Amino acid sequence: MKKLFVALLLFMASVSVGNAEGKRPNILFAFADDWGKYASCYAQVDGPNSINTVFETPTIDAIAGKGTLFKHAFVTAPSCTPCRSSLLSGQYFYRTGRGAILQGAIWDLNIPSYPLLLQDAGYHIGQTYKVWSPGSPADAPYGGKATAFESAGGKFNGFSQQVYQMVAKQDKSSAEAKQVLLNEVKQNVQAFLDARPDNAPFCYWWGPTNVHRKWIKGSGKKLWGINPDDLQGKLPVFLPEVPEIRQDFADYLGEARAFDAGLAAVLEVLQQTGELENTMIVISGDHGAPGFPRGKCNLYDFGTQVPLIVSMPGQSAPRVVDDFVNLMDLAPTFLEMGGVEPPEVMTGKSLVPVLNSKKEGLVDPSRSWVVTGRERHVAKVRDGFLPYPQRAIRTKDYLYIINFKADRWPMGAPMTVTQDSTPTTDQLENNTFICFGDLDASPTKAWLIENRFKSQWQQHYDWAFGKRPPEELYVLADDPDQVHNVARKLKYAEVKAQLKSQLMQELTSTGDPRVTGDGSTFDKPPFTDPFKR
Repeated sequence: MKKLFVALLLFMASVSVGNAEGKRPNILFAFADDWGKYASCYAQVDGPNSINTVFETPTIDAIAGKGTLFKHAFVTAPSCTPCRSSLLSGQYFYRTGRGAILQGAIWDLNIPSYPLLLQDAGYHIGQTYKVWSPGSPADAPYGGKATAFESAGGKFNGFSQQVYQMVAKQDKSSAEAKQVLLNEVKQNVQAFLDARPDNAPFCYWWGPTNVHRKWIKGSGKKLWGINPDDLQGKLPVFLPEVPEIRQDFADYLGEARAFDAGLAAVLEVLQQTGELENTMIVISGDHGAPGFPRGKCNLYDFGTQVPLIVSMPGQSAPRVVDDFVNLMDLAPTFLEMGGVEPPEVMTGKSLVPVLNSKKEGLVDPSRSWVVTGRERHVAKVRDGFLPYPQRAIRTKDYLYIINFKADRWPMGAPMTVTQDSTPTTDQLENNTFICFGDLDASPTKAWLIENRFKSQWQQHYDWAFGKRPPEELYVLADDPDQVHNVARKLKYAEVKAQLKSQLMQELTSTGDPRVTGDGSTFDKPPFTDPFKR
């Protein structure tokens, strides 16, 4: 691990040099699966009671210490495939055809994607680990299998499992096992650089999936020293304050810490090859925490808000900005950085003016809100494969959500969970599809279902799995965890009407099939024939 921190210090020394005049920058996009807004650099903006005070991400912090930290970055959809479809295309997820869903997704080859546009402009493009989940046609948004660089393997994606396995064989210590995985990262990055034509700028997507479940119980503390008890009083109110859930969340943070260590390995290779000083570094995640209520597959902040840290070549002064960003904004940003005109079809808006500014706070006054949404995640847990359609608008002060089909189960059907039936703990921790399939199998899911009849936890169970009203409105100053719905209170009628109007105007102007025509596009084939190609 010591070598990684040496590389980090070299990085800090080198980035202030700046890029050669007129030379197009390299682009490194580090994108973690299922990673919400959890990095220790966010403790400075979230306050002393933040989850981000209980662990450290030194690599990410170092980049934030020379770059721009965005306080309000959101995905367009809190599910991997639609989020990534949106990011690659620079458009709202609902404009990406079958890319708007998980199971049954197909990439529309007529949709421009920023990597291929940069490739056409002379960039060397490539990725390691995950870019777009369905893989049919193979990695289509990124140009095909020739752009995948994983010759050293993909074991990093199961970080804690792999470390435990190597230690169990009694031939390696934890530190040595970690280094094996970090060496894999370095070798994959080096393979990508070795394939680059002379003097070509590169655009590289490093997308490990280790933060996605499942992990080894207790790995957060054993591998990274994250004490679950330090989370006491810091978790959102909809998570029961019990040791089992604190440990589960500490293990989640441990995987974020592993992502940070892997990123240090990437930067070390770029530094050693002389490419780091002319590289734009962008770090983010594709949605909130998996296997925890109101995270992944939900439009609450716990599900849609993500980290976003950007370091520009030559930048030396850190900034914190309040501008609202939707990750679809990254596609036109990358294109502008590469000297490519973003296609008009992109609904995202380039961040280059914000990144080039020296201001803090709200740089662009028009960036005061974002729209998010969702259709379907796991198909097999829904009657007729019907989605749970939602759209939301998030401002500085409010979160407003429309649940278009409030009679449906938001997290999928209860299935085997009834008044008289409860799946086993092993099933609930390991089989996502046995019940409420839009919440990943986890110790937290098991604990909530097993304790659902205890009076002190019934509200938590309902927050996790219960049906929801057609409209939700949350006042963030009073309710940062977004659990007290005021949509039916007369006091907020005018605010609700204004937010609904603003949301519907954006959905209509950008051609959301859920609100144009009869609004049933996503309720019919091919969206409800998920396993037919």
